[in-house]
Amino acid sequence: MTISRSMMRFTDGLPPELESVVEALTDLALDLRWTWSHAGDALWAFIEPHLWEQAENPFVILQNLTRPRLEELNGNPSFRERLQHVVAAVEEYRTQTTWFDETEHDHVLKGIAYFSMEFGLGEALPLYAGGLGVLAGDYLKAVSDLGVPVVGVGLMYQEGYFRQVLDDSGWQQEIYSYNDSTSMPIRPTQAHNGGWLQIPIEFPGRTVYLRVWEARVGRVTLYLLDSNTPMNSPADQGITGKLYGGGQEMRLIQEIVLGIGGWRLIESLGLEVEVCHLNEGHAAFVTLERARCYQERNGVDFHEAMWATRAGNVFTTHTPVAAGFDTFEPSLLAKYGRQYARNLGVAPEELLALGRKNGHDPHEPFNMAYLATRTCTTINGVSRLHGAVSRQIFEDLYPRWPQHEVPVTHVTNGIHVPSWDSPWADELWTRSCGKGRWMGSEQALCEGVTDIDDGTLWDLCGRERSDFIHHARRRLALLLGQRGGDAEAVAVAEQVLDPNVLTLGFARRFAEYKRPNLLLHDPERLMRILTNSERPVQIVVAGKAHPADDTGKRFIQEWARFVAQPRVRRHAVFLEDYDIALAQEMVQGVDVWVNNPRRPWEASGTSGMKVLVNGGMNLSELDGWWAEAYSPELGWALGDGREHSEPGWDAQEAEQLYRLLEEQVVPMFYDRDAHGIPRAWLARMRQSMAHLTPRFSTNRMVREYVERLYIPAAGLLQQRAAQQSRLARELYQWEQSLRRHWSGIHMGGLEVLETPAGREYTVPVYLGDITPGHIQVQLYAEPVQGETDICEVMRQGEAIPGALNGYVYHGTVPAGRAAGDFTPRVVPYHPQAKVPNELALITWQH
Repeated sequence: MTISRSMMRFTDGLPPELESVVEALTDLALDLRWTWSHAGDALWAFIEPHLWEQAENPFVILQNLTRPRLEELNGNPSFRERLQHVVAAVEEYRTQTTWFDETEHDHVLKGIAYFSMEFGLGEALPLYAGGLGVLAGDYLKAVSDLGVPVVGVGLMYQEGYFRQVLDDSGWQQEIYSYNDSTSMPIRPTQAHNGGWLQIPIEFPGRTVYLRVWEARVGRVTLYLLDSNTPMNSPADQGITGKLYGGGQEMRLIQEIVLGIGGWRLIESLGLEVEVCHLNEGHAAFVTLERARCYQERNGVDFHEAMWATRAGNVFTTHTPVAAGFDTFEPSLLAKYGRQYARNLGVAPEELLALGRKNGHDPHEPFNMAYLATRTCTTINGVSRLHGAVSRQIFEDLYPRWPQHEVPVTHVTNGIHVPSWDSPWADELWTRSCGKGRWMGSEQALCEGVTDIDDGTLWDLCGRERSDFIHHARRRLALLLGQRGGDAEAVAVAEQVLDPNVLTLGFARRFAEYKRPNLLLHDPERLMRILTNSERPVQIVVAGKAHPADDTGKRFIQEWARFVAQPRVRRHAVFLEDYDIALAQEMVQGVDVWVNNPRRPWEASGTSGMKVLVNGGMNLSELDGWWAEAYSPELGWALGDGREHSEPGWDAQEAEQLYRLLEEQVVPMFYDRDAHGIPRAWLARMRQSMAHLTPRFSTNRMVREYVERLYIPAAGLLQQRAAQQSRLARELYQWEQSLRRHWSGIHMGGLEVLETPAGREYTVPVYLGDITPGHIQVQLYAEPVQGETDICEVMRQGEAIPGALNGYVYHGTVPAGRAAGDFTPRVVPYHPQAKVPNELALITWQH
């Protein structure tokens, strides 16, 4: 086992029994499974109780462990017993049979590489900005639990995202703390020659070297690329300086490092990767580098390599508006892509066309999402609604195809439940559903929770709320003290909130479309709701604004000023520096999670999912995941399930939000029986816990990715790569032929005949130089009144007299739809191609 760099000092001259203790502790501290499994908490608290209470980070404790303390611990039988117990538990986790093993998916799926610009695994490795990174972190934890063969690829930022501080006026200030790699639970990745693995990338006028770190996440390894090495110039050392830092050029360079550098890392390690999963378009350059490496290894050209490798590429888009995609000016792409295009064997203009809607427009910016769409066979949004929104966003890449046929599916996001449940919720779920509950069926979980009695559920709420309020008071007192507040102000902070009062939570990135100040639309009304003497309410708010978003900062300032008013000071707080640690405290202790984005701008949203396991309920806009999760017995819905752009709609929804609180949420919480228990509240809470928690977990999400996306992608890749890429070559020739001759297709008039079997449609089709087996003639009718579309393949019939390569096509459909609803069309066809994903040609009968 490799010893951590920070532990080297312990091994010099240590007797074997102490060295073995250091190795065991190092192995435990470097495995980030401790961010969601708390089996070792008692061990670390035993080693350094005060430090554990402050940091709750085994790696920090390990770094501060002195030799005298180590010797003392080794002589303590209780410590030795605890250590052996935790080591045995970890070994059991690493070696036990997993869901992936049991389903025998390993026969068809050998490896997945998951690329993301950010990963949010915990505060010990702060390489995330928000929801995208937290999702990526939860994904890695879930694939570890399920045993799916995944490696993660990201960047090792020297500063990462900013820490938030509010000044005396409530205005957000950004502080960038340094990520010292020597104090993080990572270690260098060893190259085959025994040295530190370095990945070279050619940039204009120089080669940049990326050293590689690795973080262990249970059964999964996360590899991190780092430009901060003396082998690079000072400017290039800063490439991995800040997450989303710098201007357009730095952003482009970072994405080149992630994509091209990331695939070179995979190649250098000799990893068997069939599926390459892009978590957003930031990593889209990986698809080009994967194709280039395939070219070199198999002796094919770029286009044939793309036909082969594209089959194994999966692109997950999280963006609800086209303006959210990363785009770069053509001159910038020319600067960094000219030589790379030569390496691919294509003209620079052809490379640029992959990232443009109109490949012939030299002025159109290069769009990373378009590149990902054109180089990935599988594309998915992150909720059912977002899938529909994404089909609208990408429809311009599939001209003349109906919008609902744009090839974007969806896999709704989930959260890694063990990372977000409270100790009391964990105990309750274990007692009701078993220790391995997140690996089984959803139905079993529903049944287990349904049987929990009201008293037990109400006790859960009280314990969680009380613990959260304790944390909130401590955080607020610390913040006030750091600002120079006097003893009286700090004392008041320690009395805010009430453990017995209905508690609302609102926390997210403060952006205009999320409408973080909708609750402040009528501050006096909100104040009355909060300070009602008989049925009081309290709210905890948190969130950051992007450093360049002054509108978002003004929203924060409004909340800071609102909570500072003497009338509401004990009922409302704003907690600074929203991060994973604070999010965990909030979702474990609030009764209702409020979310009110402007539909349909919330692609999925996962913050509201995190309260489910803890008994919290959602009051949310019918957007993202809540649009498919909501029913009246599970929570409360804001909006009418439609999109609105008219002036005044925000005011209408603010009114609706106040009324929901006043007339439904608050009364239900305080409507108690003779035993002081809110029966109706707990009935709704039980339904929410039972039916939504397993449904919106990463275990369900990962199983969907594996079964619906990864396995088909891996199978298609294997087919195309077999026999020296025979199928990939065939598909490229098929594409070339169709593109060259497609304009020669035309159709004659459509005839309709009523028959006992339905309507018989007949249309003459002139194919010009196209082989009939390379196309399909289809009879198509658009969906109406909530029904699905109808698409029937027409039969090739007799040749048209006097015509070259012309045939009469016949199709029969039931008589349920009007005859005029159906239109013939010609589309590309190959049994091993995905249309229109890979070839979007289409011709309609006029």
